[in-house]
Amino acid sequence: MSRSNEPPVAGVAPHPPLEKYYHGEPQRRGFVTGLFDRTAPHYDWINRVMSLGLGVRYRRDALRRAGLAPGDRILDVAIGTGLVARAARDILGGGDGVTGVDLSMGMLAEARKNLPITLVQGVAERLPVADARVDFVTMGYALRHVTDFESTFREYLRVLKPGGTLLILEVTRPAAASAAYRFTRFYLHTVVPLLARFGPGGSDAQTLMEYFWDTVDNCVPPATILAALAGSGFISARQNIEHVVFSEYVATKPRN
Repeated sequence: MSRSNEPPVAGVAPHPPLEKYYHGEPQRRGFVTGLFDRTAPHYDWINRVMSLGLGVRYRRDALRRAGLAPGDRILDVAIGTGLVARAARDILGGGDGVTGVDLSMGMLAEARKNLPITLVQGVAERLPVADARVDFVTMGYALRHVTDFESTFREYLRVLKPGGTLLILEVTRPAAASAAYRFTRFYLHTVVPLLARFGPGGSDAQTLMEYFWDTVDNCVPPATILAALAGSGFISARQNIEHVVFSEYVATKPRN
């Protein structure tokens, strides 16, 4: 595999620095990677609790809505333990067309336990993948952890074949004054971290879920993400919202 030789381009960050956890961008990536490394063995348990067991079906349905079909080649960025990749494998009928990338070696180790696919260490802003290599790029609930949107989306555009599809799954904060926001905040800020604390991951799992909510709560609005997709060269960028808080950002690489 080759990798892009272009340096990351400074642009719009997903959220401002969260000084409760780190001080400045140089520390952010180390904090996030270390946290995911330590919680990787417990991540699937945490996800089942947070999603009430509905995450597997939702990911599969989202991939189908975006158009994933047998014969496609897919790159899953920030693969984690492989939750999106497993859903993709079910649709594709096997793992031959699936490649996963993640910065966390702990997450890659967990993914290897269940997924006989190609797994590579790397970051979204500098993908270790050749140009025009895949039909689909996916990212599940990790867009809030990239350095900036422009360099990330340009890499996604680079590795996609002409006409290829990008699917980003994210949690979007409801309007701050709404009942949906109050419920979501209570559940993700209070209930889930408390459950995580008393689960197998202990205090690290609690910190992970507190950080999860804080990044959601401080994330830029969907309009900013859609504008960054268009500004990076994607066309037909759109947001599909499911169950109030689940956003599916879908965009296409031009054919010429």
